[in-house]
Amino acid sequence: MPADAADSAAPAPVTMRRGRRPGPNDTRGAILDAARSRFAADGYAAATIRRIALDAGVDAALVMRFYGSKDDLFAAAMSVPTDALQRLANAFDGPTEQLGERVTRAYLTLWEGSPSEYEPLLAMFRSAVNHEQAAAQLREFLQARFVEGIVPRLGDVPDAALRVSAASSLLLGVVVGRRIVKVQPVVEEDLETLVKLIAPAVQIVLAGP
Repeated sequence: MPADAADSAAPAPVTMRRGRRPGPNDTRGAILDAARSRFAADGYAAATIRRIALDAGVDAALVMRFYGSKDDLFAAAMSVPTDALQRLANAFDGPTEQLGERVTRAYLTLWEGSPSEYEPLLAMFRSAVNHEQAAAQLREFLQARFVEGIVPRLGDVPDAALRVSAASSLLLGVVVGRRIVKVQPVVEEDLETLVKLIAPAVQIVLAGP
């Protein structure tokens, strides 16, 4: 091509990126994801709106405009996926002889899967130590999911509410040691080994010797 023709050639058209601009729902979702991760990592007291906004890539004022306060953001972020909780409840169905193993595996597996499933609970556990709203939410969660939702599945087991509450406390202690306090070698142990070790105790608590 002659030089003068090249010089006079029109510039190639710029291809515009098509697609929907991020809207309020996208921004809300990004903020909630960031809040779950930050509350789970730092607990309620240490997590700040400024840090959550930075994690979400938005301005702190926008976080406050959407949620009003840190308390309200915490409450919104602590929604636990219902399918994860249903898997735990389903572990109480089946032969009584394997009850402890099923429940232990389902409970511990909840903490090994998607962050969207375990981060809300982890945030509640971390925050319940020094924040009443988190403690109240944790109590409500345990009451609704373990006592009201699971006790009827045990049928005529004596002291079913006490047994379920005690078993949940036992398993909660394992999670605290593994995910929060990070007690060795519990942190490094594989899931199946922990299930085999802990399930017999949960079996006795739930169903008796």
